[in-house]
Amino acid sequence: MTRENRRPSPDAAQPPVSVIMPVLNEERHLRSSVRHILEQRYDGELEVVIALGPSTDRTDEIAAELAAEDPRVHTVPNPTGRTPAGLNAAIKASRHPVVVRVDGHGMLSANYIATAVRLLEETGAANVGGIMHAEGENAWEHAVAAAMTSKIGVGNAAFHTGGTAGEAETVYLGVFRREVLEQQGGYNEEFIRAQDWELNFRIREAGGLVWFSPELRVSYRPRPTVRALAKQYRNYGRWRHVVARYHAGSINLRYLAPPVAVCAIAAGLVVGVALTPWGLLVPGGYLAAIVAGSLPAGRGLPLKARLQIPVALATMHMSWGWGFLTSPKKLARKVIASRRRPVPATQ
Repeated sequence: MTRENRRPSPDAAQPPVSVIMPVLNEERHLRSSVRHILEQRYDGELEVVIALGPSTDRTDEIAAELAAEDPRVHTVPNPTGRTPAGLNAAIKASRHPVVVRVDGHGMLSANYIATAVRLLEETGAANVGGIMHAEGENAWEHAVAAAMTSKIGVGNAAFHTGGTAGEAETVYLGVFRREVLEQQGGYNEEFIRAQDWELNFRIREAGGLVWFSPELRVSYRPRPTVRALAKQYRNYGRWRHVVARYHAGSINLRYLAPPVAVCAIAAGLVVGVALTPWGLLVPGGYLAAIVAGSLPAGRGLPLKARLQIPVALATMHMSWGWGFLTSPKKLARKVIASRRRPVPATQ
């Protein structure tokens, strides 16, 4: 899809929409997430296709119940459990011209689909996306949500902290024109993480427009434990290094900050223990910085949540940095070998 493509008339009927959702162990949020889709304020036809990974909880049972309760809900198997494979299976099983990606712990705002369809028409974009609005349900999750939506936690990432509408490198989740997904052959299944970035990279290289808008908002449920958050951010860092090796021009100072912090803190601890206490100024300074940064991030939260924000920040930073530093070159080589050439739209 190129930027010069003709846009549908604003008076045209609302196009049918397929919502695709890869899930794995999502019993806690799946029913609510699907409800937020089915209750959209949208006049067009909707279908929901859930790609079922090999869950060990009640996810499959809940998905079966949802399909029995509403004919708009369907399921397809995703034996590998990998997100990009599930997305591709759901795309193949769906049928409508607009494709909306949602995760099993994401809650669409009431006008999300209607707004996204309007933005596709107004901008001529191939893909539009908005804000990943983290919201917790207990003290720890409130702390993680505050960390994820603060600049000290994630830097200046617009899809976390908000920003002005405009062209973007990538967006959270995404609402696509089906023809674009078909042109590009869907998601690259070697990208276990960062598959959104890789697909959007191909879309942009083919001349398509990826558009961010703060009008689009998805409520996101954070990981429920320190361990789960650490695993999530370690994988983020690991795969961000893969992306940096895949596309050398994609790295910037924001991405380098966590690995630099990990190295500096480790060096400071070694120097502080082995040589001079002055070395402890580095980890001490980092601790002071995240405690200070947690104060504005925690405004309005209960005391128990505010006290846990520094723990969430440190977990995110250190895990992301460690994942980046330990990302194996062989993983990047495997991904680079699977590189797909961007496919321009036929004229």
